Amino acid sequence: MPADFSIVSRYFPELSPLQESRFKALEELYTYWNARINLISRKDESSLYERHVLHSLGIAKVIRFKPGTRILDVGTGGGFPGIPLAILFPETAFLLIDSIGKKINVVKEVVASLKLTNVKAEQIRAEQYHTEQPGDKFDFVVSRAVADMSEFENWVGSLLKRKNENELSNGILYLKGGDLTQELNPFEGRYRLYSLSDFFKEEFFETKKLVYLPAVDGK
Repeated sequence: MPADFSIVSRYFPELSPLQESRFKALEELYTYWNARINLISRKDESSLYERHVLHSLGIAKVIRFKPGTRILDVGTGGGFPGIPLAILFPETAFLLIDSIGKKINVVKEVVASLKLTNVKAEQIRAEQYHTEQPGDKFDFVVSRAVADMSEFENWVGSLLKRKNENELSNGILYLKGGDLTQELNPFEGRYRLYSLSDFFKEEFFETKKLVYLPAVDGK
């Protein structure tokens, strides 16, 4: 069964024709590449727009990135959440990183096919980035559940800029599911937790959350 793009346009009706064409192109691109390297679960192919594209765009229901914002997508895998966000925010700069070279090569191919000029991809571990690229800073770090929140902040906390340019202070935007109570205990009073079911009505999103953790030096 083909993936259903209409789920995206239903929740984001303001898409331009170019954005629509790029989102629609994702189905063919990921079907092609997923047959060659395991980017997403095979059973998820028909649910690409719900479980990967729309899930990634949950971040856009919480913040609309201003032009010039710099975003780091850690553990991007096949390009999520970075590629859908880059389509939606063409004036925002995205760097997508992953430790697996084969996946980063596919991300580069997808980016080239879509002609996304606001995306770069690099094979590197998040915990190495600050030593290999000293001084390089981002407004936000985004990710989909690659590690425990405390460990993740240790990896990327030093990569966040101090000066805030968006409505939300600079920080981490982390997509995760399930009961996060214990995992977020160390951050009591610092984080905001958003239920994606408040934005999207499909059953898939009932347990999905977005954690926003401002940078320690954020104002």
